Amino acid sequence: MKTRYERASLIVDAEQYELGKGMEDGFELYTKVVTNGWISHDNLVQFTRPDGAVVCPFIRNRRGIIFIREGDYIITEGDHERHVCGADKFSKRFMPVKE
Repeated sequence: MKTRYERASLIVDAEQYELGKGMEDGFELYTKVVTNGWISHDNLVQFTRPDGAVVCPFIRNRRGIIFIREGDYIITEGDHERHVCGADKFSKRFMPVKE
């Protein structure tokens, strides 16, 4: 029999991703992302470097590399672990904390 669980309350810092603010851990060539078939490439943030290479920003955490999509939030937990959360899920999972 399955047991139901409620997500524990967790206070995090979060901000919507903006290119050029250094929020990502790195970039991967868009062609490599598509060729390797790692993920669906719909709505991935893309940036064209001066040399013409198109790259996609990502966050690296214990689960691996997470590519950032348009509108995603970068979440930083208390232990400094970072995650990516889509805007569609962010407002359902997180509410502002009154300080």
